[in-house]
Amino acid sequence: MNNLVKIGIRPTIDGRQMGVRESLEDQTMSMAKNLAAFIAENVRHSSGEAVECVIADTTIGGVAEAAACGEKFKRENVGLTITVTPCWCYGTETIDMDPHMPKAIWGFNGTERPGAVYLAAAMAGHSQLGLPAFSIYGEEVQDADDKNIPSDVQAKIIRFCRAGLTVASMRGKSYLSMGSVSMGIAGSVIDPSFFQEYLGMRNEYVDMTEIKRRLDREIYDKEEFEIAMSWTRENCEEGKDYNGEPLSVERKQEDWATVVKMTMIMRDLMQGNPKLKALGFGEESMGHNAIAGGFQGQRHWTDHLPNGDFSEAILNSSFDWNGIREPMVIATENDSLNGINMLFGKMLSGEAQVFCDVRTYWSQDSVERVSGFRPESGFIHLVNSGSAALDGCGEARDAEGKPVIKPHWEMTPQDAQNCLDATKWPPAIIEYFRGGGFSSNFLTHGAMPFTMHRINLIKGVGPVLQIAEGFSIDLPDEVHDTLNDRTNPTWPTTWFVPKLTGKGAFKDVYSVMANWGANHCVISHGHIGADLITLASMLRIPVCMHNVEDKDVFRPHTWSAFGQDVEGQDYRACANFGPLYK
Repeated sequence: MNNLVKIGIRPTIDGRQMGVRESLEDQTMSMAKNLAAFIAENVRHSSGEAVECVIADTTIGGVAEAAACGEKFKRENVGLTITVTPCWCYGTETIDMDPHMPKAIWGFNGTERPGAVYLAAAMAGHSQLGLPAFSIYGEEVQDADDKNIPSDVQAKIIRFCRAGLTVASMRGKSYLSMGSVSMGIAGSVIDPSFFQEYLGMRNEYVDMTEIKRRLDREIYDKEEFEIAMSWTRENCEEGKDYNGEPLSVERKQEDWATVVKMTMIMRDLMQGNPKLKALGFGEESMGHNAIAGGFQGQRHWTDHLPNGDFSEAILNSSFDWNGIREPMVIATENDSLNGINMLFGKMLSGEAQVFCDVRTYWSQDSVERVSGFRPESGFIHLVNSGSAALDGCGEARDAEGKPVIKPHWEMTPQDAQNCLDATKWPPAIIEYFRGGGFSSNFLTHGAMPFTMHRINLIKGVGPVLQIAEGFSIDLPDEVHDTLNDRTNPTWPTTWFVPKLTGKGAFKDVYSVMANWGANHCVISHGHIGADLITLASMLRIPVCMHNVEDKDVFRPHTWSAFGQDVEGQDYRACANFGPLYK
């Protein structure tokens, strides 16, 4: 049964009958229907399916009709609401009162009726009741019979819907921790209060011995394993073995079989697999209802068994041996905070995400000193052995032939093949991974827009979000080789330059690196910083660092009541209203 979150549309109206209400019925309901059609055409779930809108059975002129609408929305699995109106309505009698439901109001900018007056009155009611809502109001005046949705209104509607769907779709799902804390990394110290109070999620935990148990007892689909192994042999080319004593052919064949099985087992642990029940493993077939997860790996697993790099990279990609499909979210080293940012990026875009170490800042002088080449600016080396989706190489191309990461529903078999062909799989360096395995190795094309982002937990404050929009860059081959060989040439690399503003953390590239709050980040294709800001405000997570233009910052209307400094507003409003689910 398809039970995807739906968007509720609430057409509110002036409740005075015997003339006023009757004259507005058609216009108000038409506004709701036009909005539903626009959303269905322009917004998708991360699964790729179109979003369904549910419209109230009647226009809403008072509290009884508001309550009836609320009951319908509960039955229909509505997770966020947009109220629309071209006219005056009764403010607190008609607003959406659900405290956990992201909500917006679109007040029609027309002179015939005071839609803007209702919008302002309703926003005052939301503020007074402690129910933050987003205000949508077009800049240009429209005629009463104009059914077009202006471009500025469209942009806000889409941004609100993407963020609201993310909030609603996470609610009730799990983060599955496979293992525990990797090498003392703070992000893999799971904080259940963060997941519960800010995201509405639960935490599930399995020891890594559960993966070993399923390997040893063969708790996986053996028919699928044969398909997966055949696909892997055909599409996953081994890279150079950088070990002083190269691994034997027999050892590598054994490792390949193990990492493919690990990939299937991690997926089954998260999502379940009905085929396991037919094999007599009913409990194992159910999975953990996990929308995201992480694998500890280092060091308790990787000192003895093949690493999780292949599993993480393939699961996070938008394709595998079963074809093109929705990417999963698996955080390397069980960095749950980075995993949540991967989840944010995927839910907002439907695209695979790239997990990175924020490894090195290269200044112009440093690059010139070691390579003889002077770049146009400094840049950051983003590289990690684990869960960088293969899509991150940029071998998928748009209609103009430019390198991109596509939403998975736009991926073609050729796109997937190109990404596979651009990736090599060098045997793991035993110095790092005593148990062996393979690491993905690719180079991200330059000139691709990316958004670098990360949540950190701050004692006394709670979660804060960092955002840096920018672009990947190309380096001459010999320069790339010189710089890359100084780190680890077996891992995937993205050379990244953030957009600079000339002040604060974005004064220069070095300042971005210096102000980054952790050793990891996520890069999402495209400039999605504004979407992340809107999403964070819904969850009451303040943004401590970003380079998004002021005109694109869209937060609940009541944020303006917390002072004139927009970032100070964010901190004060989030502290005042508290976590969404507390």
